[in-house]
Amino acid sequence: MVDVPLRDKISIGAAVQIILKKDQSTGNLTDGTVKRILTSSNYHPHGIKVELSDGKIG
Repeated sequence: MVDVPLRDKISIGAAVQIILKKDQSTGNLTDGTVKRILTSSNYHPHGIKVELSDGKIG
């Protein structure tokens, strides 16, 4: 199982791996750089949703 990071451990410009909606069944990861943090709470059981610099969201 993957550890779910807290929101305060993620910052704009950080290199991250996300799971896109279309990849939720397979768990394929997409690499990118955080442009915007979309989850307002510090914790979410499925992870913190972010927008990458290329516009992808996961």
